[in-house]
Amino acid sequence: MGSVGVLILGAVLGAFICAKARVAIGAVAFSLIALVLFIATPVGSGLPEAISTFVSAFDRAATPALNGAGTTGAGS
Repeated sequence: MGSVGVLILGAVLGAFICAKARVAIGAVAFSLIALVLFIATPVGSGLPEAISTFVSAFDRAATPALNGAGTTGAGS
């Protein structure tokens, strides 16, 4: 698995080239490939858990505001 860095770099370069050529589906495909390869490495293995924690914290912070359970009449 020593060449995974080269594969990630190739996928990022492919995404960049597709983006410059205005081929959106190619850029998205190369970006997803790079993301999957990154998550497969030991460095990126914690990424899904970090994203889950961030989304959960954001949801906990936004839910009271969206439900109207905030401080009503605090400025009066």
